[in-house]
Amino acid sequence: MIRGSVDANFLFTLGELYRLIRTHADKEARRFGITRAQWAVLAKVERSEGMKQSELAELLEMQPITLTRLIDKLCEQGWIERRSDATDRRVNRLYLRKAGRQLLGKMSGLRSELTATALEGINPADAHRLLAQLEQVKENVRNAIQNTTTDQVRKEQRYG
Repeated sequence: MIRGSVDANFLFTLGELYRLIRTHADKEARRFGITRAQWAVLAKVERSEGMKQSELAELLEMQPITLTRLIDKLCEQGWIERRSDATDRRVNRLYLRKAGRQLLGKMSGLRSELTATALEGINPADAHRLLAQLEQVKENVRNAIQNTTTDQVRKEQRYG
């Protein structure tokens, strides 16, 4: 059981949980010869094929140069490909190759394994409730960021 106030433990616990999940996912992804970061890129491209590299960098909250290196490796492995944009030659769009789809297919059970490990001992109804509550927390923080940005713009406009 958690001791102390929610205020004293909430952010620390979320941060520690995130770090532990990343560490565990990295370890398990290695079984497939891939890193967690590479897996994340493949999964995002699968969901939104044809997206720009710049869009993917923003979505993954990654520096463009870091993402470029990851994509280079994924291209070398034959898992992903870059295609030039039809209207802007400076833009690369990303697509999964057959080998990338096959790899993600093999890895499909891994996401379920990681989730099952994390939620062990928690009944399904509570797990759904937890997910809904985390979505609410995410929305609260997203709104706070938006409100802070809006307030800053208003102050800048007022005091110029």
